[in-house]
Amino acid sequence: MQTIIKRGLAEEEYKGEKICHAMEKAFRSEGIPVSDEKLRLLLSKVEIAFAGQSRVTVEEIQNTVEEALMQNGDYKVARAYILYREKRTLLRHLRQRIKEEIGDDGIEEVLLKIQKDFPDYDLSRLSAKYLSLSKGTLEKKERLLLLTRAAAELTTQEEPDWERIAGRLLSYQFHQELRKAEASRNLDGFYEKLCYLTEQGLYGAYILDAYSKEEVTEVSCFLDESRNDLFTYSGLDLLLSRYTIRDRQHTPLESPQEMYLGIAMHLAMKEKENRALYVKEFYDMLSLHKVTMATPTLSNARKPYHQLSSCFIDTVADSLDGIYQSISRFADVSKYGGGMGMYFGKVRSRGGKIRGFEGASGGVIRWIRVVNDTAVAVDQLGMRQGAVAVYLDAWHKDLPEFLQLRTNNGDDRMKAHDVFPAVCYPDLFWKKVKEDLNQNWYLMDPHDILLIKGYCLEDFYGKEWETRYEDCVRDNRISKRVYV
Repeated sequence: MQTIIKRGLAEEEYKGEKICHAMEKAFRSEGIPVSDEKLRLLLSKVEIAFAGQSRVTVEEIQNTVEEALMQNGDYKVARAYILYREKRTLLRHLRQRIKEEIGDDGIEEVLLKIQKDFPDYDLSRLSAKYLSLSKGTLEKKERLLLLTRAAAELTTQEEPDWERIAGRLLSYQFHQELRKAEASRNLDGFYEKLCYLTEQGLYGAYILDAYSKEEVTEVSCFLDESRNDLFTYSGLDLLLSRYTIRDRQHTPLESPQEMYLGIAMHLAMKEKENRALYVKEFYDMLSLHKVTMATPTLSNARKPYHQLSSCFIDTVADSLDGIYQSISRFADVSKYGGGMGMYFGKVRSRGGKIRGFEGASGGVIRWIRVVNDTAVAVDQLGMRQGAVAVYLDAWHKDLPEFLQLRTNNGDDRMKAHDVFPAVCYPDLFWKKVKEDLNQNWYLMDPHDILLIKGYCLEDFYGKEWETRYEDCVRDNRISKRVYV
């Protein structure tokens, strides 16, 4: 016996250990211990039955296994084996039914792996959910999308692994598209793909400058597509939509594992010795989901614009030029995937003087609105909205309006719903709270203080700041506001 004919008429090399494994499971299901010697004896009876035959069907082998068990007096085990066969038959019919509904032969292998990895999850529920969502005639791609959606919608707190099943289906669908794109471009290997992506301006030329063809071929052996099974649906969907490389027509050209390897190559690029080892360590950490990276690293590492920093801080100057320079810098940072914290403590308050004219200043809120609109307009590489935090001192005169930035009531022209406001509280504030919660806390205009006192109160800290703040409070020339 050399060849097994499977139910789909595909041929497979005969492996006796598979028969032993199936019999062992039947013994175990009945709680009956079985030795390797006994399993080999039963296997020999099966093999003797087919002596001289080079090709045998799966059904013939399974029927002979049942007979061998009963002849050996293992009736309970034979019954368990029969039930096991029936269960396998039901699971197989279920896979075939879904395959026919989707019209994709390749999906059966994915479903088989799902049944093995998630034995408690009944795919008949997936089929029923899919049929409830399916309306009219759909293309194969749309049917696959709908099957994935059906699995995602079955996810509950009691059955969370439906999301992982949805992730498997999404991964299958994505890799089908990817293989089609690779075939149309004759991309046969990782090195050839890097050359193509570099020519298209989608990959940084510095990667191929740093790594030889031999090194790229070596590290490409680290790729392990089985690690795609670790993704949940939401995680994989986010990664595919934001971080993997696509061409200018949004055709996928990079798998998640290739993305992780590309990032690993970027991070290990400057290593002088054992560079491949560092690439593997980075790749393993990322692909096994032991660590994750911030948006700029996932998006920019391996690409032409390889800015990897996430967060920047800027102090907004109290002048028209200074304010717009800060906004321009924020736009540039956001364009390459970074977020920014902007300190507005130097900007004069509403009603302050401009060139000596009383009440001319519009205050910080109007400028924060411009920052808010910039965050929306200049998103982070098209992957997510721009992120900006705005900071103001607890003694700034515009603090009351600042605290209302993200509320839904009041004048909408004084709102900025897409920024993250933060207040800088000095130690003195909390000392006064501890002393007497009902005492006044004075808010002042930093520009007023600069004109009258000749210094920028916001530039000091600690005891010196406290001394100067109290001095400003006592100075009747400085306009003050008490926030109630």
